[in-house]
Amino acid sequence: MAVDFSRSDFLSILSAATDNLETAAELGRKLGRQGFKRLYFVGCGAPNRGMSISEYWIQRTALNLEVRRYFPAEFVNQSPAALDEKTLVVLGSHSGTTMETVEAAKFLEGKACTTVSVTQKSDSPLGKSTTHVMTYGESASGYYAAYMLTQAFVSGFMDETEGNWTLHDKIMSSLKALPLVLADAAEKNDPRATDDARIYKDDRVMYILGSGPMFSTAYVTGVCVLVEMLWMHVHPVEAAEFFHGPFEVIDQTIPVILLVGEDPSRPEAERAVRFCKKYTERLMIYDSKNYAMPGIAEEVRPIVAPLVLEAALSRFPAHLSVWHNHPLTTRRYMWKTEY
Repeated sequence: MAVDFSRSDFLSILSAATDNLETAAELGRKLGRQGFKRLYFVGCGAPNRGMSISEYWIQRTALNLEVRRYFPAEFVNQSPAALDEKTLVVLGSHSGTTMETVEAAKFLEGKACTTVSVTQKSDSPLGKSTTHVMTYGESASGYYAAYMLTQAFVSGFMDETEGNWTLHDKIMSSLKALPLVLADAAEKNDPRATDDARIYKDDRVMYILGSGPMFSTAYVTGVCVLVEMLWMHVHPVEAAEFFHGPFEVIDQTIPVILLVGEDPSRPEAERAVRFCKKYTERLMIYDSKNYAMPGIAEEVRPIVAPLVLEAALSRFPAHLSVWHNHPLTTRRYMWKTEY
């Protein structure tokens, strides 16, 4: 049974995020005027990796801001010393109920720092445990929605605090156009994803490579979908680390997904592509330059490219799940056992 992509449903569930972009950016501006010196991102799984995209561009640009990213349990156990009035912490959880993320928010309640949550509803446990909350409503596409609000927030914050952050207006207009671009990418790639699912349906081991901010897509697709949802053995690899061990497994039996973006790390991904082409033909190469992205400013393409390729690649596990007779909603332990 085919798994169809509904463009109208997809756009509808992202409408709340689109409507709240300006509010998120204004909150970023407001907090940017409060003199924060540190920005910490805290989240599990896909929220954590979505935050890594914003983290990458902040690190590339910021002269006066320290930025770090944590998994919630690690954050609580490490208990960074600099959780003072100059520290801003952004916590993300799609459901707003993720145990470790809520625990991290409660851990911060007695600290001098300021907290912001990104989630579906303000009355969720996470939303009620932070100083500020950014919401995108009930959504089956929380990864995209959370990214949109987080990037708008970060852009507003950086525009207020860093004189060399010059893309705010273009980022905002591009984020408003992003849902249509994501829908286009999913539809464009559906025929290819259908064929790839048939070709690779019997493979249970795969590698997926991404460089720089594109590693977010490698991780989300590899771990949060193919591992978690289809119980496959998929290893996401940083392209910059590929030649320091992982490349030894490449041969004609191993399928490899290669993600190529438009950010400064592109040469790392291109090097991995060149190597893999020499030693195997079992490759699925995705290059964001092959996607038109109407409405996305040229300078912003590298920033949103990980989301565009994730939307395109999402059709692969959707069709693979049919061959595996394994719906993507199936879990063995998650939400079912005590852990």
